[in-house]
Amino acid sequence: MKKQYIPILFLAFLSFQIGFSQQDPLPKGLTDAEKGIIADYQFKDNKITPPPNTSVRAAAEWEEVEYLVISWDASFPNILKQIVEASILECKVIITTPNQASVTSYLQSEGVDLTNVIFLDEQFDSIWIRDYGGNTIYSNDVGERAIADWIYNRPRPNDDVIPTAHANLLGLPIYTMTSGNNDLVNTGGNYMSDGMGNAFASELVLDENAPGNPYGVSSKTESEIDAIMNEYMGIENYIKMETLPYDGIHHIDMHMKLLDEETILVSEYPEGVADGPQIEENIEYVLNNFQSPFGTPYKIKWIPAPPSTSGSYPDTGGSYRTYSNMIFVNKTVLVPTYRPEVDQPALAYLEELLPGYNIVGIDVDNPGENLISLLGAIHCISHTIGVENPLWIVHNPIEEAQAGNTVAINAMIKHNSGINTAAVYWREVGATEYTEVPMTVSNDDNWTTNLTLPSEDIDIEYYIHAEATSGKTINRPIVAPEGYWTIDTATLSSEEWAENNISGPYPNPATDEVNFNLNAIEGPVELSVYNILEQQLYSTIITDANGTINLKLNSSWKGTLFVTFSGQFGQVNKKVLKL
Repeated sequence: MKKQYIPILFLAFLSFQIGFSQQDPLPKGLTDAEKGIIADYQFKDNKITPPPNTSVRAAAEWEEVEYLVISWDASFPNILKQIVEASILECKVIITTPNQASVTSYLQSEGVDLTNVIFLDEQFDSIWIRDYGGNTIYSNDVGERAIADWIYNRPRPNDDVIPTAHANLLGLPIYTMTSGNNDLVNTGGNYMSDGMGNAFASELVLDENAPGNPYGVSSKTESEIDAIMNEYMGIENYIKMETLPYDGIHHIDMHMKLLDEETILVSEYPEGVADGPQIEENIEYVLNNFQSPFGTPYKIKWIPAPPSTSGSYPDTGGSYRTYSNMIFVNKTVLVPTYRPEVDQPALAYLEELLPGYNIVGIDVDNPGENLISLLGAIHCISHTIGVENPLWIVHNPIEEAQAGNTVAINAMIKHNSGINTAAVYWREVGATEYTEVPMTVSNDDNWTTNLTLPSEDIDIEYYIHAEATSGKTINRPIVAPEGYWTIDTATLSSEEWAENNISGPYPNPATDEVNFNLNAIEGPVELSVYNILEQQLYSTIITDANGTINLKLNSSWKGTLFVTFSGQFGQVNKKVLKL
């Protein structure tokens, strides 16, 4: 169990803080009193805690969850009640509180069924469990479930041991990044995983572990931080963006959200307002340097960040209002809301982006329970623990195809017991019944089938169903058949189709090499490189085009380059800036 060693110098302050948090909630950031003691507080554990001895995978938020966890702060009973009320229909809810009787009485008086509620009798300091809660990891992708925990960046000792309390309650292994040279300071609000070894953060994680940090942890380079995240959580690609000037917390969950492996929801501000310019710059950095785990460009979905009723944004004194600070709880998504005139279009847009999900808005911006004024919202005060033995489906959705063509639908499907059967269910838009097409194992955990599309220009809706050898079943999207992916079968010219299916270059600008993904493009394809004077610098024939293409950039090439792909589809041009 992780321990905290507390200097006698400020034991009195901590006693005050614990009592204070029940009367006047602690903000997401540091109080003035906490700023005064942070240099003397011992964040680091003296007990060596080694990483897992097998490879692990950090779960994504949209995967199956067994528990939603919250800490019950009496200052926000209605907000927390709504979270519990919606979540008990999807999973079990663990409520941390030393006052079970009063919380029980309140929930029952509000008509909340407590069948799926578990009470954890522990002290805590603040409501911000996203930042100090542990994160679900699995050995070998879908094996043993465990909790990974890092050092919380606040001098709040009761909060910092909650992950251990959860692990003890559920009998789960816990791996803590709290000792030796693996003493990593990090927070859940500044961490976002896609479940496939990629994670996002702001550069706060670099600052908090840099030389001279106020936490007394060992100084680390970026590569050393990346190595810790890889060992303990299986993160292979840790993408970090510049911090935002008006977000004092610097947690990315206040302005962005992964909706799936390749889609990012991002807060949008009016031109030049607040953190809008830096957010746009960060997203441009991601698009130019990284691709989704499918080798495709990330899809960016912008959602307006609402101002105050007077029109103020964070740069003019307004609170940091956001819709991205939401949480997946299996088939339900809990979203912070502010007032009807701005909420209605936002919720409608989320329903469009997440068909089939139950979108639940919870007001965090009212005089009685103004959570947003404390610099956090719904994602900040809730966390989840994944299921035991997940049935994991990963699929790159097909967005468009030629009417009448046959398309291959592939998925990676895994379960501890093995996979018994898998199938694609599809229907034409407007139809009520789905048609089942069995999938077969192509290799390892990869399943595939061919789907012949109707000859008419009618869009197709589809989902994937799998059954494990144990008998467990699941759909992807998890909300299917009510939710599904859509194939646009609008007739495209061969060149238009190829333009949409050749993605890249990334990174761009580049110094030594760039990558392209040719997706479903078939060879042979001629790849040529030209300079701005239209002089050909390089040419090659790619016989097996389907897949990722790596292009080495000659050191003599400078400035703007044009990469041309030519084949039966016609010609597609891409631009590369060579540094």
